[in-house]
Amino acid sequence: MERTKFLKNITFFTSVLLTAISMGCTAAETTVSEGAQSAMFEAVDRDLPLPNEDLRKWDVATVADLDQDGFPDLLLNDHGFSVKILWNNKGRFQKPYDLIMGDMHGITAADFDKDGNVEIVISRGGGSGSNARNTKLFRVTPTRDILNVAEFDTPLPFMRGRTVKLVDLDGNGWLDLINFAFPSKEMQGQSENYIFENTQNGQFTEHSRLPPVFGDGQKTLITDINQDGLPDLLLYGNGETKAFQATAAFQYDAVSHSVFPFALTDVTSINEIDYDNDGDYDLFVTRAKELKAGQTFYDQKEQTLGYYWKRGAYVFPPFKAGPVIELVNFQSQWPSKDLLIGESSYPYAFPGETHIGRDVRLVNSDALGFPDTLDKKGAYIGYIGNQQWQFAINTFSVSTGVIHGVESFPSSPLPEAAKDILLENRGGKYVDVTEKLGLSYLHNTVSSAIADINNDGFSDMVVIKQGDLIHPNQALVYVNQKGKQFVEQSFHGIITPELGALGLGIEPIDYNLDGKVDFLVGNERGQWHLFKNTHAGGDYVQIAVPTSPEHRVPALGASVSVTACHYTQVKRVGQTSAAYSQSANPVLHFGIGDCDKPVLVTVTWTNGETLELTVDDLNSLVRAEAD
Repeated sequence: MERTKFLKNITFFTSVLLTAISMGCTAAETTVSEGAQSAMFEAVDRDLPLPNEDLRKWDVATVADLDQDGFPDLLLNDHGFSVKILWNNKGRFQKPYDLIMGDMHGITAADFDKDGNVEIVISRGGGSGSNARNTKLFRVTPTRDILNVAEFDTPLPFMRGRTVKLVDLDGNGWLDLINFAFPSKEMQGQSENYIFENTQNGQFTEHSRLPPVFGDGQKTLITDINQDGLPDLLLYGNGETKAFQATAAFQYDAVSHSVFPFALTDVTSINEIDYDNDGDYDLFVTRAKELKAGQTFYDQKEQTLGYYWKRGAYVFPPFKAGPVIELVNFQSQWPSKDLLIGESSYPYAFPGETHIGRDVRLVNSDALGFPDTLDKKGAYIGYIGNQQWQFAINTFSVSTGVIHGVESFPSSPLPEAAKDILLENRGGKYVDVTEKLGLSYLHNTVSSAIADINNDGFSDMVVIKQGDLIHPNQALVYVNQKGKQFVEQSFHGIITPELGALGLGIEPIDYNLDGKVDFLVGNERGQWHLFKNTHAGGDYVQIAVPTSPEHRVPALGASVSVTACHYTQVKRVGQTSAAYSQSANPVLHFGIGDCDKPVLVTVTWTNGETLELTVDDLNSLVRAEAD
């Protein structure tokens, strides 16, 4: 099977079909209410020159202007393989450069030592506890030279690294470091949620630790619950979401039960959104029930079977198929990556790379029988007669894949769905306004992007579903109706075609600075996809936040308010749904609809330094600098 051509054809056909359907809809047929503007997106993977390979991913893409040329660059983490830099050459990305190979997790980038260069901070994995390592740092110059950053005077601790975020926790204009780990047995319950203070010379010193978490509970959102200027922290990913509110610099009170209306569980991401333009940050929470080991998905019409497995041995029910079957995007990582064929369990000889998703065509005569014991690590498949095939797994890590040509398979109940939640901030406490705002859908979802996709002055939402392995994954797009309601935009074009993948992350990025917000989507066990906004909306202004003019405070964490047409929008550099990582795109986009100029802009850096601007030239990129 020429799978590359097949997937490209699916992408092209889907894009054409969605566009045609959307153009053919009448006002009564579309789900967007009268007065809402449509938004359409086009897949432009040609502008994202990556190999057509299905790989594991980690978190949302990290966006930062690494070379400080005004165009946002990308840091992409193909989990367990490499972290890549994609330089942005004035609206078109250069072929990827491998920054570091191996098991990497959270990523962030900013100038934490005020040397004029951007530093990259990468949390390294710990090999499930067998290979604890400390955080890796690089320095990027404006000429795109990449240098290693030496160990600090007091080296960062070794850990099973997960979350890294740079944030000015004490408001002095120097970025401090959040560095959280997956709990290690060797620590015997001691916290590994480190908070490091920047000693104002490019060094980090441990100041304190947040209470310990269990399992994958170190996913973090930085927000400001009570609008006092001190960053607060929300930790999630295992059990109930925990809210830690700053009472002073580096001092936190646990306030979950007093600020949330109920316990937030099954949380996959949290994103800030000022949906009603009232000047405070509300929260949009995506939620999903975790896939269980042994979960299968089956489409009889398409004769397609998808499976999901974790650790250990498991024999799936036999399935009926003809003499030829095809495995698509088979993924089983080292050291259990073999596909073992027939009664003798001989390993299938894969040509080329085995870290990526692999495609296999099997004929029954080459796969006769099935072994009595699963004594080797890997996946097993064999033809057992009477049009029946047997499939089994014995792996150390998660294994997934799709099998084509399956004529029948025992029904498996679909995973229970969790409901997403929109929480409005009312005086430092959150109120559930999900139903009130029309968000009644029920899907397992994994991440969100907050952006004004139609330039009307109100933030919209694009939500990525977990997906089911066996169908293309179409995002949920909800258009903000001037802070009163969200209405679904059904035909939008943000759909990823590769099978065997699960949704993971989405990040807004106006990669070509044309004033229309685009989106970068990454699929777990799939690919990266770039979607260009082709909608012709209202006016806009983009504010490029530099270092502050007086104390050279980095842009990361700076707040920008834009007032136009009696509405004030507030956004912050680094706002994202990333659970472990953190973007630092210094260009903030504001749609302003059909407002008359001038537009009033206020930039506030983390140390309280402010700059006020009056913008007369709409539909432009404005660098926030003093006269």
